[in-house]
Amino acid sequence: MNKPSLQILLASPRGFCAGVNRAIQIVENALEIHSAPVYVRHEIVHNRFVVEDLESRGAIFVDELDEIPDDAVVIFSAHGVPKSVPAEARQRKLTYHDATCPLVTKVHSEAAHHHAAGRQTILIGHAGHPEVVGTMGQLPEGTILLVETEEDASTIDVKDPKNVAFITQTTLSVDETTDIISALRQRFPDVIAPWSEDICYATTNRQSAVKQIAERCDALLVIGAPNSSNSVRLKETAYHHGCPRTALVQRAHDIDWATYDGIQTLGITAGASAPEILVNEVIESCKEHFDVSIQEVSAAHEDVKFKLPRALEI
Repeated sequence: MNKPSLQILLASPRGFCAGVNRAIQIVENALEIHSAPVYVRHEIVHNRFVVEDLESRGAIFVDELDEIPDDAVVIFSAHGVPKSVPAEARQRKLTYHDATCPLVTKVHSEAAHHHAAGRQTILIGHAGHPEVVGTMGQLPEGTILLVETEEDASTIDVKDPKNVAFITQTTLSVDETTDIISALRQRFPDVIAPWSEDICYATTNRQSAVKQIAERCDALLVIGAPNSSNSVRLKETAYHHGCPRTALVQRAHDIDWATYDGIQTLGITAGASAPEILVNEVIESCKEHFDVSIQEVSAAHEDVKFKLPRALEI
């Protein structure tokens, strides 16, 4: 029996960004240099496939440092950590390596700069996300004010409306953040913006690629984890830009192909912490049900690379 035809619009860029590549390489090199086990505080990146692969090589993932024995090697995740975490590691004389994405570290530096200048800092982000927890933990408690929505921006109280700055989580919706910033500027005309965009290049590029294909798709799959902020934002971007039939899936086996009967064009992208092997897995699953043709749609070219910590260069 002939399979129905399906055109796949494959968004590019997709999948791993430079910060994720660096974080995974840090764990891999630490295992090679120090030997297993190497402990990792929180998921190194938000992807179970990646985490389970590293576990199979000897990485042990924990929630807090008190789960780690003395004299252990520990790695901090790509999302960044509060200052109290490396302080505790030093106090316990643990060997630690920081896999915080350099673009997150940039946001930390901005927060410290504004604090030193006596400014009230507003962080646009999602409460409870590890990156937000880490950024707010760079300064004394209560110093950074969190804004999640336009409504928050319109109602937030600051000490001095003429002495305010804002920073943002790196993995936000570009469109939604633009609206929140507009609301802040309306309230605080003198608000100081980041010296360069805080939403990272990878988040922006992946959302741009989805915008290019969303209206052309009958359905769109985002490959990524439900706790991955940038993956969830990709799903929202597709929904708001012309493809309401969008699903976030972690693996090919999560897809109920019976619900995709009759579609002719399927968009596929992947969050910044999802490896290309999972994209290929989904495409191969598509081929079991459809006669597939693939068109790659590119929104940007990426060649960003971040250096490893010197102690982990091999």
